[in-house]
Amino acid sequence: MRAVIQRVQKATVSIDNKVKSEINSGLLILLGIEENDTSEDVDWLCKKISLLRIFPDENGAMNLSVNEVAGDIMVISQFTLHAKTKKGNRPSFIKAARPEIAIPLYEEFIKTQEQLIGKEVKKGEFGAHMQVALINDGPVTILIDTKNKE
Repeated sequence: MRAVIQRVQKATVSIDNKVKSEINSGLLILLGIEENDTSEDVDWLCKKISLLRIFPDENGAMNLSVNEVAGDIMVISQFTLHAKTKKGNRPSFIKAARPEIAIPLYEEFIKTQEQLIGKEVKKGEFGAHMQVALINDGPVTILIDTKNKE
């Protein structure tokens, strides 16, 4: 499971030119799910994200989590995070999970994150063609892969 986490001032996701979800200050999470991901990946990643100290404290140091600043979270499914580009110029997405595996894990990720932050997590629509707009704050962008816990 891979996540690109962006600290944002604002983010919106639209489908067919209609805003589906929007958040103010918080985290935009682009989430890619692999065929071999499990609930253990969901739990580990959700806890890691909810505790990441990437928001500024009173001294401007990145020392606070999304929970501590009462920030919002938006999650967008993005199978392209598992693109393989080693051969040729057309990416392969063979490692990305099929919908029957990915959708339940995506929904579990959202529910787990909601429990950890104590409020609704906004989302896109799994498998839809979406337009995501954001104002990256910092900019702060972090990549986390549950198969490569650095």
